[in-house]
Amino acid sequence: MQSVLEDWSLPVWLTLATVLTTVVYVRGWLALRKTRPEQFRGWRLVSFLAGMASLWIAIGSPLDAFADVLLSAHMVEHLILMSIVPPLVLMGLPVVPLLRGLPEIMRKWIAGPLLRLSPLRRLAHWLVLPSVAWLAMNITFLGWHVPGAYDLALENETVHDLEHLCFLFTSLLFWWCIVRPWPTTRRSLRWGILLYLVGADLVNTALSAFLAFCNRPVYTFYVEHPNPFGIAPLPDQILGAVVMWVVGSLVFLVPAGIITIELLQPSRNRSVYTSA
Repeated sequence: MQSVLEDWSLPVWLTLATVLTTVVYVRGWLALRKTRPEQFRGWRLVSFLAGMASLWIAIGSPLDAFADVLLSAHMVEHLILMSIVPPLVLMGLPVVPLLRGLPEIMRKWIAGPLLRLSPLRRLAHWLVLPSVAWLAMNITFLGWHVPGAYDLALENETVHDLEHLCFLFTSLLFWWCIVRPWPTTRRSLRWGILLYLVGADLVNTALSAFLAFCNRPVYTFYVEHPNPFGIAPLPDQILGAVVMWVVGSLVFLVPAGIITIELLQPSRNRSVYTSA
């Protein structure tokens, strides 16, 4: 463990970016809190802050160093990045607070003109179509777990950073379709959202089951780079698969259960935020 911790160093740019984003959000949240106190309650702020803290823990803390030597730690990192950070951040309704929190000159000359671009708006609406978001997240998830891509990410830090960006971006798209952060209009929940969640769980289950039961190490990186803890690659792989299977399934199935309960309630109570 000591040798792993010695290899870790504080990621200055990531830390600064995380802190700066948090400051901008808090500034915007405080401004909006004055005019929309019912919408921007304290738990929204706590949710966003927890999401940003989870992001730093996943890829900025010593967990990232452990992920380079243990597949199980790498799976925990991916779970946090894909299944914890996005819903927490989105439940903070980040879009307007982040815009409101920017300095006025940036809102006027940079953010405003960009948001008024029709092609950019059409692209944004297309990306959060459920079919597009579902495919983007699951293809990214499976693609980066192909042995060649997975091993390359561990060998090359730039590729590893790209992997993290892909996971985070596509997972934000995926969870956007569940959380539907303001500004939005409202419409009734539909049973299709359950297929959306259960389908993602099936993809996660299939990959987890393969890693757990294939009876051989899938990723050569862990075979060629023994970890300092003396854990054999196959038991480590099985542990990582179990974590991904159990926790990953809960992440999808718990919201599915909540939505099912909502769908069974009287129709006047069945509504969520959705895209305008």
